[in-house]
Amino acid sequence: MTDCTPIQLDFPGFKRRKVQADFSGGHVSSDAGGCLLLRQVDNHSGLLKQVSQSLTDFRRKKSCAHDLTSLLRQRVYGLALGYEDVNDHDPLRHDLALQTAIEKDSALASASTLCRLENRSDRDTGWAIHRVIVDGFVASFKRAPSKLILDFDATDDKVHGKQEGRFFHGYYDSYCFLPLYVFCGEQLLVSYLRSSKIDGAKHTGAILSLLVKRLRHAWPKVKIIFRGDSGFCRHKMLSWCERNDVNYVVGLAKNKRLNTFSYELQQQAEEQFQKTGNKQRLFCEFRYAAKSWNRKRRVIAKAEHTDKGSNPRYIVTNLDGDPQELYDKLYCARGDMENRIKEQQLDLFADRTSCHNWWANQFRLLLASLAYTLLETIRRVALPGTEMAKAQCNTIRLKLLKVGGVIVKNTRRIRFLLSSAYPYQKLFQHVTEKLNST
Repeated sequence: MTDCTPIQLDFPGFKRRKVQADFSGGHVSSDAGGCLLLRQVDNHSGLLKQVSQSLTDFRRKKSCAHDLTSLLRQRVYGLALGYEDVNDHDPLRHDLALQTAIEKDSALASASTLCRLENRSDRDTGWAIHRVIVDGFVASFKRAPSKLILDFDATDDKVHGKQEGRFFHGYYDSYCFLPLYVFCGEQLLVSYLRSSKIDGAKHTGAILSLLVKRLRHAWPKVKIIFRGDSGFCRHKMLSWCERNDVNYVVGLAKNKRLNTFSYELQQQAEEQFQKTGNKQRLFCEFRYAAKSWNRKRRVIAKAEHTDKGSNPRYIVTNLDGDPQELYDKLYCARGDMENRIKEQQLDLFADRTSCHNWWANQFRLLLASLAYTLLETIRRVALPGTEMAKAQCNTIRLKLLKVGGVIVKNTRRIRFLLSSAYPYQKLFQHVTEKLNST
């Protein structure tokens, strides 16, 4: 027999009054503000509708209660709101705020339905979603950019089961995947799941070639710069860039020969440190060719000396300009990409690759990427000039999406009665107005 009596919770009282709680409040949501903004930014960009239109739905339509667009919205909105697991959606499917965001008047899809969606994904799914993401990046520019910097980086995605493609990686000392990310500024272009049983630069050349072809199709005169750490310094990559008029600035792992070229500069930095006691950073450049290279290339050396000793670093580039400026202002700026990857892994749960099937895990990685794209659109379109102009995804979630409210629904309208004590009311209003006006 169903027990309809609400569970009563007792808490410490004060001033002779009892403090009690139960779950009979009705249509109250902790995500009322977030559901409104996510629906608004998704309609603004058309992201998930375009993704659903690009995918093939093999289900028998007459037997399906939930269309593909609704399933994608439910899963992606859930990630953006902080719900990392598919199982979270069994109770969430009854949240009236989330139903409104997905434009449904009844219960949303169950966890099992969402799980089947993930396990139906394949290679074509990955291609289609990436195509939509890159096309959306191109469409985000009102006029042709003069320069684009493409940041490539890989990271570890630890696994704890028997997933397809897992492998033990000696550097990370764990079983993991090795996903590859590509960003242009803060905008995501590629999130590609790879086995860790590969060279960290594997498939980078093919991905760069596809991106350059697409971007130059949109903007024939755009200057493209390939940027990466020493893990992406491969002769074939550098030669391809030189043949295709692509600039590069890439880290170069130090070795005895490079240290020999920069020896005098390192000595000079050490002498100045001994005199002043202050950290020294000196720069020079020279021509260098590794054994696998067929030509010499421009290498910039940084001789750094501190109380911990000498720490020389090197980059290789085909760009002109002052060595220190290229190193400090161009190459070192790639470190911000690590913050973007952290947003993917920590804030949007891109590392929840716990499915057994390979393509289901790639799909999960892309769902997190779609959630990031929505939040990045809010940051790029509605937050410039505000206190949250540089806020990361988790901060955007806590301050703009996690807004409690009561939802009142009838045949004429749906009202969201947001918390009167919400401290960012003016900012929330500003974001809403900006998304409406663009």
